[in-house]
Amino acid sequence: MSDAVLDLDRVTYRYPGVRRPALREVSLRVAPGEFVVVCGLSACGKSTLLRAAAGLVPHVHGGTFEGRVAVGGRDTRDHGPGDVAAVAGTLLQDPETQIVMTTVRAELAFGLENRGLGAAQVARGVEEVALALGIEGLLTRPTDELSGGELQRVALGAALAGRPRIVLLDEPTSQLDPVAGDELVWLLRRLNEEWGTAVVLAEHRLERCLHHADRVVALDGGEVACDAAPREFLAWAPSVLRTPAAQMFALAGLEPLPASVKEARAALAARDLGPVDGEPAAAPASPRQGRRARRRARAGAALALHGVWHELARGPVLLRDLSLVIAPGETVALMGRNGAGKSTLLRHAAGLMAPTRGTVTAAGRVALALQNPGDYLIHERVADEAPRAALEAEDLLAVADRHPRDLSGGQRQRLALAIVLGDPADADHRAAVVGLDEPTRGMDRGAKAALAERLRALARDGAAVIVATHDAEFAAAFADRVVLLADGEVIADAAVREVLTGGWYFATETARVLDGALTAADGAALLGERRAPAPAAPEAVR
Repeated sequence: MSDAVLDLDRVTYRYPGVRRPALREVSLRVAPGEFVVVCGLSACGKSTLLRAAAGLVPHVHGGTFEGRVAVGGRDTRDHGPGDVAAVAGTLLQDPETQIVMTTVRAELAFGLENRGLGAAQVARGVEEVALALGIEGLLTRPTDELSGGELQRVALGAALAGRPRIVLLDEPTSQLDPVAGDELVWLLRRLNEEWGTAVVLAEHRLERCLHHADRVVALDGGEVACDAAPREFLAWAPSVLRTPAAQMFALAGLEPLPASVKEARAALAARDLGPVDGEPAAAPASPRQGRRARRRARAGAALALHGVWHELARGPVLLRDLSLVIAPGETVALMGRNGAGKSTLLRHAAGLMAPTRGTVTAAGRVALALQNPGDYLIHERVADEAPRAALEAEDLLAVADRHPRDLSGGQRQRLALAIVLGDPADADHRAAVVGLDEPTRGMDRGAKAALAERLRALARDGAAVIVATHDAEFAAAFADRVVLLADGEVIADAAVREVLTGGWYFATETARVLDGALTAADGAALLGERRAPAPAAPEAVR
């Protein structure tokens, strides 16, 4: 593959002051037009691999580097990140740090202007990428007023505007709602097929992208552990790397493991395990039951918002007559499309924003972790950022001597949680409300399962937990209630099973395969019931 658009040859890299290599003897070649998904547990080297491909390692991060990386024929030893950017578009885990201009239009035009393109070419490039990503309505908006998901799409637009030969993407759907996430991956597939753009995509939520991949590269401890087609990868993968649908099949003893919802539904139909639709979701509570529950919650609410509006003097209405009550011990998943008002609601709960109308009350301290964990990191060592007990609770003692900004994305998320939540044994500093905004960015399935258990433990201790998330699987793992927002209003407020089954976008992958099965374990149990032979009819008495 001498014409490879990306060629890593025996690359070993160590971050400054770290003895263990982040990458170890990694060799990888990507041909023009290939779609490669990179996966693995948190801190396995995915982000470092992309930084090396973008020329950021070692030019920006320092450290020791061995081997060779060539991007579009440019050796990164001789060409820095600026030269590499001419052939490679890059979107890193923290899009907030990549935005440099004050308006969306200027941000999308910035790279094109730096390449010396004429005004007409710049205008055409901006318009095309804005239409492709569905952000044409944002072109005149200030970048500092965008939601996390909107910022992510703008940063991606800036990376794609110059029609690079290869795009390097680190968790590009982590802050996108289900519709925007699916549309983004389909756009990448279209660019890949129609433009011949090579795609290297690092992702934990493989259900969003696995069926588009030509190859899957799994890293383990900085080394390539698997490089195979999607089906062969699933046959190799441990349970923590499988998609929910594949895990459901594995638990049910069915093979081969499906790489997509379509494959899974077709396989079940072929095995006569249908109808594909499962048991209906539990019936909604009656209006009388709902009123009783709300009265109980108001009597001792941990967090209450009543008639809350947030109106900008020149701009959209962010919250619109919103009322929400959360009782101590409740676990709530706050969901909705990008720009629906989730982050704004959490900021009001914590007192970071004040309503223009209405009231917000809390029974005590509101601990809020915002979308960007980098906002919380101010020290040179992880050990100095949070109490030792807090670091231990987030499984971060092993990296206590590392610089916080050298951690993986998932580790930075857990560090931010340790800072916000503090020592779990400190009753005087215990939060009445724990609010998290997209806390699973950069986390593998094991880390998300541990976080879900931590949130349930906080709820058992009496905290009200509210988490803004686009991850339906995570919502199903920790929450007992889903609040769905749209245009700053609550449009649904019900039990998790009622909201996240029976739909398509706001649904777990298992529910999309087998309606009524919220999790892989649910689905496997339901399939087991269907496969079990019916009891023999008793013989007739003569």
